[in-house]
Amino acid sequence: MVARIPAEERLTNLVVALMATEIGLTKQQILDNVSGYRQRADAGTRTDALEKMFERDKDELRTLGVPIETIGDPSDPNDLREARYRIPQAEYDLPADIEFSPAELAVLRLAGSVWSAESVSADAQSGVRKIRALGIDGDEPIIGFAPRITARDPGFAPLQEAIEKSRVVVFDYLKPGEHAPRRRRIRPFALVDYEARWHVFGVDVDIDAERMFLLSRIAGEVTVTAEGFDPELREGAGERALAGLERVAASNSALLEVTPGTEAALRLGRRATAAPQGIHVPFVDLHILADELASYGPEVRVVSPEPLRQAVIERLRAVVEAHRDREETR
Repeated sequence: MVARIPAEERLTNLVVALMATEIGLTKQQILDNVSGYRQRADAGTRTDALEKMFERDKDELRTLGVPIETIGDPSDPNDLREARYRIPQAEYDLPADIEFSPAELAVLRLAGSVWSAESVSADAQSGVRKIRALGIDGDEPIIGFAPRITARDPGFAPLQEAIEKSRVVVFDYLKPGEHAPRRRRIRPFALVDYEARWHVFGVDVDIDAERMFLLSRIAGEVTVTAEGFDPELREGAGERALAGLERVAASNSALLEVTPGTEAALRLGRRATAAPQGIHVPFVDLHILADELASYGPEVRVVSPEPLRQAVIERLRAVVEAHRDREETR
């Protein structure tokens, strides 16, 4: 069965890959390594069908304003049999004399994360891509585009409403390792997008302490109550929340060995630093990183920390067991 990789995610993965290379990638390298093509190739899709898909994707990206460059044989530029493709970084950059204040960057970051392909025009989409080229929310919406968390999180709209109206919210929240969700009463101060995942920052009323909650772990509906709180409590909350997440990431680092030239190398390399044995990747949440690393399969090996290594192993074993059970029921 072919893995269901949405077309928009495949296109985004292609953009990431073509921006990550100076010399360009051949068509075969793209089909073998970029998520969205690779799964179909592994499932037995014919090469000519994959090549047609790539040509359509390339044309669509160019229509949207993505400057994909075709590089021919250096000795004969007209010979495109072994052509390489890339997106020149300079073509993606905004003019060098444009500057933004921290507040403006925060707004652009939020806007670039919230907008979706369904709700904006081609011109607006082109603008978002140029904004991202500044480094604002860099890889995350692409990588991570962990496209795994978007503004379509069910809790996003009611939480946004509660923040605007300064109202207490109630929701059930499932923490990693717990078997059942617990009811939380929160004064929500800010919604923040970090590592392409939405968090709500506020005060847990029952313990009277500031806490951060990942929207993807909210179980069920978010209820906006009639209980209010002082709107001034929201002042500077977004900045405090992001600073807290950055401190957590700075204090947690995973040492990974990654196979060069793979999707994992492209995605992880953009937020990593080199290490003698591999790369160091900072992280906020061990369980979320474990989910991501397990999705790369044999492309990544966790050296440390040991809890992360075990978490990835558990996820891989669960995948093996699930496939074994499926085979036994056939």
